[in-house]
Amino acid sequence: QVQLVESGGGLAQAGDSLRLSCAASGRTFSSYSVGWFRQAPGKARECVSVVSWSGGNPFYGESVKGRFSLSRDHAKDTVYLQMNNLKPEDTAVYYCAVQYPWCSDYEEHCFHSWGQGTQVTVSS
Repeated sequence: QVQLVESGGGLAQAGDSLRLSCAASGRTFSSYSVGWFRQAPGKARECVSVVSWSGGNPFYGESVKGRFSLSRDHAKDTVYLQMNNLKPEDTAVYYCAVQYPWCSDYEEHCFHSWGQGTQVTVSS
């Protein structure tokens, strides 16, 4: 079973950029879609972005479209979330997870092997 580890979070100011990494260990996730989710205190976990095994045409949530971009490096077995023009409302714990091949919805129940999360805090 693949294990995922998120990294790259931290403290940023509005307008800054951060790049989050989701690295696989145990087993590769190169054949699977990988999603980034975030959860702020008092809010439900929401899907930020999902990239297929090929890396082409990622999905982006409405709130991050045009600011965030997702890519993957198969050689490093890592998926990246480039976050530009950060806003305070981006503050959340960010998680990555693997999508079940039979489940096409971009919500929690369609994903597994959740990482531990990495905190992103954006101040104004």
